[in-house]
Amino acid sequence: MAWNEPGNNGNDNDPWKNRGGRDQGPPDLDEVFRKFSNKFGGLFGGKSGGGGNGGIGGAGIIFVLFIAALVWALSGMYTVKEAERGIVLQFGKFDRIAEPGLRWKMTFIERVIPINIEAVRSLSASGFMLTEDENVVSVEFEVQYRVMDPTLYKFSVTDADHSLQQSLDSALRYVVGHSRMDQVLTTGRELVRQRTWDELNKIIEPYNLGILVTDVNFKDSRPPSEVKDAFDDAIAAQEDEERFIREAEAYAREIEPSARGRVTRMTQEAEGYRERITLEAQGEVARFEKLLPEYIAAKDVTRQRLYIDAMEEVLGNSTKVLVDVDGGNNMMYLPLDKIMNQSTGTNPMTLPSQNDINQLRKTLGQSRNSTVNSSNDRYTQDRFNNGR
Repeated sequence: MAWNEPGNNGNDNDPWKNRGGRDQGPPDLDEVFRKFSNKFGGLFGGKSGGGGNGGIGGAGIIFVLFIAALVWALSGMYTVKEAERGIVLQFGKFDRIAEPGLRWKMTFIERVIPINIEAVRSLSASGFMLTEDENVVSVEFEVQYRVMDPTLYKFSVTDADHSLQQSLDSALRYVVGHSRMDQVLTTGRELVRQRTWDELNKIIEPYNLGILVTDVNFKDSRPPSEVKDAFDDAIAAQEDEERFIREAEAYAREIEPSARGRVTRMTQEAEGYRERITLEAQGEVARFEKLLPEYIAAKDVTRQRLYIDAMEEVLGNSTKVLVDVDGGNNMMYLPLDKIMNQSTGTNPMTLPSQNDINQLRKTLGQSRNSTVNSSNDRYTQDRFNNGR
């Protein structure tokens, strides 16, 4: 039953009135606070009493302050990981960099923002872009980077990651816009990648983002789907061209050593021939120099000797003799090889000896021999005189 409900026998349980009377008025607030003070004062060593001026003692206040200070101090403990650096802000202003390990900050006064400086982060940019030769290509790029300076990364711009994203898109569109379509799609991909990297570094350098770009990669580049089949054929033709070039280079590597070997062999043969001819010429000169004093000392004997040697060399290699009869119009043919084959039964290719020749002369007759000898002597003598 509520305190102010009728029919409660006139005993209204009004909390602001005393039970002793209905019209005594609200209680004294000073009295209420005094009671509470007496209760808590007794806990911390103060005096308690209904009529005393109780309160919190000095020791109690010190204890409460100590507990509060301990809690505040413990709440300021924090840990910075090995791969992180902590940016300490004091009243919102940069104060210092916290190194890895267990650290302490002033709670409610300082705030720590951890930044990972060892993790490799990545961003990508993609879209349809216009090339230098007015073709449209779809390009997708990815950049990898690390944070080098946590302070610059956090405070140089509003959002360093977003700024890097915009810079990558700008650099990529600039490079693609100054490149031909076949370079972007096939042969010039590495050049486009390197130029994009350089252009990106130029763009972000004035902003001091505190970021180091570690790599830039081509994820994909393709023509629009409407012309994809034609570009696939072009790429296949380029691959065939590269294959033919590699086959030609392999053939050249195979042929070149054998060609060099032939050149070396021919060079050595030429050098050997030169040395042989030189030595033969020197031998002929030496022979002539030895023969010249003999000829000067006895010209007739030396001339006759040279004539006999020449005739022996000429007739020794001849298997046929033509005899010109003095005063006649006919010429006699003597097949020495057949005659010697019939008389001796030797091989036709075997040369007749001097005895065979003398025997043949006897069969021809003394007069005819003298005619042949005189004719041959005149012919050989003329050749010798002309050669001299």
